[in-house]
Amino acid sequence: MPDRFALRLALFYAAFFVYLGLSMPFLPAWLAAKGLDAGEIGIVLAAPMVVRVLAVPLATRLADRLGMLRRALIAASAASVLGFALVGAVSGFLAILAAYALATALLAPVLPFADAFALRGLKRRTASYGSVRLWGSVTFIVANVGGGLLLARLGAANVIWAVVAALALGAAAALALEPLAPEPEEAAEARKPAGHLFFGSAAFVAVVMGASLIQASHAVMYGFATLQWSARGIPGPAIGVLWAIGVIAEVGLFALSSRVTGWFGAVGLIIVGGLGAVVRWTAMAFDPPGPALPLLQALHALSFAATHLGTMHYLAQAAPARHGATAQGDFVAVQGIVFAVAMSLSGGLVEAWGSRAYGMMAVAAAFGVGLAAWARSRLGREPAV
Repeated sequence: MPDRFALRLALFYAAFFVYLGLSMPFLPAWLAAKGLDAGEIGIVLAAPMVVRVLAVPLATRLADRLGMLRRALIAASAASVLGFALVGAVSGFLAILAAYALATALLAPVLPFADAFALRGLKRRTASYGSVRLWGSVTFIVANVGGGLLLARLGAANVIWAVVAALALGAAAALALEPLAPEPEEAAEARKPAGHLFFGSAAFVAVVMGASLIQASHAVMYGFATLQWSARGIPGPAIGVLWAIGVIAEVGLFALSSRVTGWFGAVGLIIVGGLGAVVRWTAMAFDPPGPALPLLQALHALSFAATHLGTMHYLAQAAPARHGATAQGDFVAVQGIVFAVAMSLSGGLVEAWGSRAYGMMAVAAAFGVGLAAWARSRLGREPAV
């Protein structure tokens, strides 16, 4: 009989990633349809990077302090629906920027809340985090493909309402989540503030910075791979297939997550992911021939998925149950800053060096591996948090 807790959690991830699969590729088209120019669109899309750094640590600490993780997830999911409905209702650059900043502030804690909820709730169950989280990746692909059809049918001006509908599905799925079983230590300590608990640990800082650098090393790929491949004459459908290969590889690793985490350990998995990133970006720096691109895209299973899995499992191990959301929030804030810096630099690197810019991404990933390896050597020598 299926585990109802895991099944409902999988449905939540599936619903939430429909939103991501629609908004990431198609929200810029909606902004353009609302009359914003390229510079204004860039400013609006940068808002989540700033908001995430400010809003998420505050929200996750508050949820842990009050001991209401599930209710916080439901509230944030529902509030995000209202926030994006407001975005759809306003016009003009300043009004859209203000509404979008508010909407993303309401939305930003949802995924950290969900990951903390999942890691804690699945701890004593047969289903693994990866086997549940993979359904988000599956629906992300479906939304990417279906969103293009939806865009053609509804027109760019109405895409925002598909985004709102996807968020409403996520809120409904959050409401259906089963409550967490109480942890033994919660009764006495649930309301203790985290303070600077995690950043007092050198190993925690090194893992968070290392994983953030490895994930940020995707900046050139995310920002410019499609443009570079198009310039080489690779047709649009083939580019779509290349992106899909990366997500399919990610899903495959998530499906095997319990095994690979057992083989390498949490921090070891981050190291493996970082080494995969170093190989991937080093090869991309030399403009590999077309037949090599599917193989390099398959390394997304390491550069992204292994790093993500390792990070999530490390955070679950490093944080007591009463501070699980706080650990997620701290990581999201740091990763947001590092990724924003990487994205801001990537344009200039590509303009100056072309594909050689991937070499700097390989360097960033290598630094991440070094930090994770150093942290692994420290683990066991620091007091438990």
